[in-house]
Amino acid sequence: MVDIIHRIGIKSPASQVYKALTSIEGLANWWTDETLGDSRIGGRIEFVFRSETGEIKGKMAMEVKELQAEKAVRWRCVEGPDEWVGTDVTFDLSLQDNQTIVIFGHRNWREAVEFTAHCSTKWAVFLLSLREYVETGKGRPSPRDLKIDNWN
Repeated sequence: MVDIIHRIGIKSPASQVYKALTSIEGLANWWTDETLGDSRIGGRIEFVFRSETGEIKGKMAMEVKELQAEKAVRWRCVEGPDEWVGTDVTFDLSLQDNQTIVIFGHRNWREAVEFTAHCSTKWAVFLLSLREYVETGKGRPSPRDLKIDNWN
């Protein structure tokens, strides 16, 4: 199994970061505009990624598996690209030196393929958007995110 792992510091209380990770409004402000669903444990959150002209570039659904206030968020991908289905997305939060450290994981890929590399870089882009959103109130969710290659 292959994991994507990133670490980022956000100069904000864990409560604010947690809210951005666990509310539909928060998720729509840093990951993709088109976010809907139920963000409670057992709920399903759907994410649609479009080009700036409206073409669907990606679509997935996550089941919320675990929520620990100000500490952890865990999702299981239940719909989306074949490589994603059955993977887990994790956010672990801790307070260090007056900032919230987020250890992000997109875990349990069956194998490392070119799409894994693309997704790793895109997750880094979106984690920077998360930081920008929490620190300033304005993130860069899809479709206004930083484009990294010809797949987006």
